[in-house]
Amino acid sequence: MVIEKEIYEEELDKSAVLHELAKTPPDPENGSTEKTPDKKEDAYNEKGLTEAEKANFVLEDESEESESNHMIRDGHDVSQYLLPIRDDGDPCLTFRSLSLGLVLGAFQATMSQIYMFKPTQVGIGGSFLVLIIYFIGKAWARFLPSGPGLRARWGDMPSSSIKAWMLILFDFINPGPFGLKEHAIASITATSASNSLDSITPFTAQKLFYDVPLTATNVTLTTLSIGMYGYGLAGLLRPLLLYPSSMVYWPNIPLVQLFQRLHWDQLADSRPLRWFWYAFAFMTVYEFFPAYIAPILVAISIPCLAAHNAPQSRRQLITNLFGGSQSNEGLGIFSLCFDWQYIGSGVTSLPLIWQVNTWIGLFFCYFAFIGVYYGGAFGAKDLPFMSLSLWTQEGTKYPRDQLFANGLLNQTALVEHGIPRITATFAWGQIMAMAAVGALMAQTVFFWGPKIVQSIREARTKKFTCRHQQIMIERYDEVHWVWYAGLAIISVIFGLIGNLRGDTTLPAGSFFFALALGSFIAPLSGMLYAQFGSGVNTQPIMKMIAGVSLRGKPLAILYFGAFSHQAVSQCLSLLGDLRMGIYLKIKPRTMFITQVLGTLMGTFVNYIVMVSIVNSKRDILLTNNGSGQWSGQFFQSFNLQATVWSLASDLYTVGKPYAIVPFGILIGIGCVAIQRIIFQFWPRIGRVDVSFINLPMIFMYMGWFSLQTQTCVILSIVLVGLFVQGYLRTYKPEIFKKYAYLVPAGLDGGSLLVIFVLSFAAYGAAGTAKPFPNYALNPASGFVDRCPDPSA
Repeated sequence: MVIEKEIYEEELDKSAVLHELAKTPPDPENGSTEKTPDKKEDAYNEKGLTEAEKANFVLEDESEESESNHMIRDGHDVSQYLLPIRDDGDPCLTFRSLSLGLVLGAFQATMSQIYMFKPTQVGIGGSFLVLIIYFIGKAWARFLPSGPGLRARWGDMPSSSIKAWMLILFDFINPGPFGLKEHAIASITATSASNSLDSITPFTAQKLFYDVPLTATNVTLTTLSIGMYGYGLAGLLRPLLLYPSSMVYWPNIPLVQLFQRLHWDQLADSRPLRWFWYAFAFMTVYEFFPAYIAPILVAISIPCLAAHNAPQSRRQLITNLFGGSQSNEGLGIFSLCFDWQYIGSGVTSLPLIWQVNTWIGLFFCYFAFIGVYYGGAFGAKDLPFMSLSLWTQEGTKYPRDQLFANGLLNQTALVEHGIPRITATFAWGQIMAMAAVGALMAQTVFFWGPKIVQSIREARTKKFTCRHQQIMIERYDEVHWVWYAGLAIISVIFGLIGNLRGDTTLPAGSFFFALALGSFIAPLSGMLYAQFGSGVNTQPIMKMIAGVSLRGKPLAILYFGAFSHQAVSQCLSLLGDLRMGIYLKIKPRTMFITQVLGTLMGTFVNYIVMVSIVNSKRDILLTNNGSGQWSGQFFQSFNLQATVWSLASDLYTVGKPYAIVPFGILIGIGCVAIQRIIFQFWPRIGRVDVSFINLPMIFMYMGWFSLQTQTCVILSIVLVGLFVQGYLRTYKPEIFKKYAYLVPAGLDGGSLLVIFVLSFAAYGAAGTAKPFPNYALNPASGFVDRCPDPSA
């Protein structure tokens, strides 16, 4: 506790210093903390600011004005040394920004929904969207008549003249140069649309696995309820999960830098910006090869290539260990992935400490899967190595459709076919998921208590350790908490009506309990996500709790998870966008309006795209392995959890086959408690800070392959993360700050452009697929990594 007190007092000292720095950024010439009047007046004149605009203008403190070689380690470093506090006071909420945001939001929502049906679910970086909006916005400002341009040409005129009315119209349509804040508002509106895909997940599972029709009323009201409740919850949690400097939301940092470089730098004078375009152009050409022309580049496995003609007795072992190009193929040990869409910029932006914890979890996951299967746990060898299906006691595929007619348990079918089984590896994944949630709760209590107290104190005194937030609170009106509370109340009403009118089988009491449970989990998961860039999958515990009272109702459990876990996921996504708004100095009330509009619009786009894909690709989505382009493994896992927890009394109670699974929560709590005791007496063991060991993340990734089963990408992610976050960040901090976020954003943009084109032109998202001709690098059958197919 002495250590925690010292840390807290140190942060209070930093808060005072940062508060002054926010007002007067340091001058690089003489180290003074004051800007000379001449220099600031020159900036006013250069930008042609009005007196009103001068009040909202903060002179830029470029990263070169800070310590150019300072290592970026945590949220304080991001706030102080990486991101400038410049605020030009330019307009943000315009007809142009809203129009671009809503139109491009349809694109972002479409792509996000498509990626839910990919073999690996990856977060789509917004870099491509940022670029498209930038080009269109610049063209809009340049080629359409503008109010300022016409006013300069026509001069003064009577207010009642036709030209005066035309000026008013074109001031509205084209207010002048396309600025950073307009650009950011359009992008945030669009990304808010893609956040709605979590609300569609239960409908996707219902359409794929249950013979229960979807009604327009249920879909509309339920999706709006989930999205709006998540946003209301986000607003109420701002003092804890948004304002402190430690709440970074790392995946958004590349986008913040991209916005600033595009609007503050000139291409001819900016090497980082030039390298961004080089990366974008390269990936736009290259991505066609792994994604379409030469799919073998997705997963190159030397052991599989060497053992392609292995004897039948060894085929299964080789594929189990080294196969990883498709869902549920194998562990992908030593496989290398050369497809950037599956690697992504997340691995370059997330802090090294987060990545190391995930690598530790994945390392143990390899051994755990091998151990539970070849050790025979849960009768493992009678069933496949990895699968997201139900199985009979004899090891054959369980007729799930007969077991759950119309989303309800058929007791006669259960007696006839017996209690279903799950694979040992999936059972292990469930144990680790429970341990991760238990560890998350304990981590919050044992390690993050002082941060919670400090966050509440900062919100009350309005003296923030984050200099960006300090500027925001001094210059712009905050959104009152009543706005968010009202939004949450309206969403509850919508959700209750949609639930009662639809065939969800979810009782009203369970509906309210799901919302309460999500509200309890959100701050716990948010603390982890905001600081480390990733959260813990809380679906298992949500569905375990639902299974206690909703026996035999898997469809009801799906909706229980939607109103609890999906609302939490929506909350965290919207908080990340709010944090980006703080970094870019966008008015909070403008953020509120645009995020609500984007969420509303995205709900309907996501649903339309989902229905189109499910109708055209149903057969592929229901297979165990899927294909190189399409896979239903995410929804299979999502539905399997609901199915098995609806039989909790038959599977997970004491004396039943998988009784150990619920005890995973106690395992997680106990391990963090032991860690806290060790930290109390030995804060550091050698060079390792004990508090940096993140057990929630380690436990989650110890069972990761049961959910994220295209394993060929793991080694490539580790190598890229080591190079960028391990080598560049530590030994080349100046290069890291200039290029580590922009160049991967360019690679993201190029790969996303190609995938968007291929999804509709070749993959069949809009109808008929047009596969590339088969040859050595695009095999006609089997796994693309050439691992032996045991069934061949």
